Amino acid sequence: MPNLILSTRAIQVVNKSIHLFHHHGFHTVGIDKIIKECEITKATFYNYFHSKERFIEICLIVQKERLKEKVVSIAEHMHYPSAIDKLKALYFLHTDVEGLYYLLFKAIFEIKLTYSNAYQVAIKYRTWLINEIYSQLIKLKNDATFHDAKLFLYMIEGAIIQLLSSDQVDERERMFGLFFGDK
Repeated sequence: MPNLILSTRAIQVVNKSIHLFHHHGFHTVGIDKIIKECEITKATFYNYFHSKERFIEICLIVQKERLKEKVVSIAEHMHYPSAIDKLKALYFLHTDVEGLYYLLFKAIFEIKLTYSNAYQVAIKYRTWLINEIYSQLIKLKNDATFHDAKLFLYMIEGAIIQLLSSDQVDERERMFGLFFGDK
């Protein structure tokens, strides 16, 4: 969806709703909660967004674009001098359960059957991210494969699940090291 243009007020509604979806889920946050929290009328909501499915899709597009900007910044910025530094930055960016990727990760599990267009936004981001990971892995190791990049993404998602387990300790640093053969 190129050139998504939203008014300032619509962006405020999207931002507040991203927070609500992030912390309460896509199915427990209904239109009534959104309009109450955002202090808009139902007519205004439907004038801006037309349906809950379209609204969720817009929220995910906004989140995806913000996340892509950060990924591109990491990949192109000299602050991260080596591919391993860039991969580590990508790993920690994506495993932050309060960060941008968490909503897209959550969408994969919560909306596949109910909001298929919005679900596709999250899936397309994952495909794009695998390509970005691969472009860094190939700099580290000439024989890196897309399978290796997928494994790296699975490690990211496994770390998120581990962090969400209430009795678990944050082992992201150790998991990252294990992926690259550190002990």
